[in-house]
Amino acid sequence: MAEVPRNGRDEGDGVDESEVSDREVGDGAVDNAESDDVESDAADVELPLDGDVLLYTGATASVAPERLAPLLRAVQAHLGPQLDTYRRSYERAFVDDDRDVFLVPEGHWADVAAELGLPDREIDALRRAHAQQLRRLGASAGRREEFETALEIREAVVVGHSESRSDSSIEP
Repeated sequence: MAEVPRNGRDEGDGVDESEVSDREVGDGAVDNAESDDVESDAADVELPLDGDVLLYTGATASVAPERLAPLLRAVQAHLGPQLDTYRRSYERAFVDDDRDVFLVPEGHWADVAAELGLPDREIDALRRAHAQQLRRLGASAGRREEFETALEIREAVVVGHSESRSDSSIEP
């Protein structure tokens, strides 16, 4: 997993950065007041999502592209300390050196967003980003059909490994 710059995009991904960052998505409205608390300590959190996943999500979700990376970092800061709980409670569909991907019941993202006080359009962006990351990993591992089928009845949650956490073992 490449480290994603603060703007949420890999360098050299073939996309003109000004083209993406200047484009409004959905209604273009951004209400940062609802989620500013969530982001306060998340600025340095590394995202377990690939740059092209962020571009896809920014283009398809009703969250402005410049809002997406801070939102995902804030949620990752919330999910990271819960990695052991996710490992005990949910099916782990994929694991690599940088992240675990879990299949959770439908509605899980709504529950997480309620804990963090996030609006509906941000819930949708989170769901899309994490599902797209699972699809991308599935395509690389020859398991895309399997993951697509799983996503019909469940949601994906990607939790990154932190070198500072003692629970970062990746053994299945």
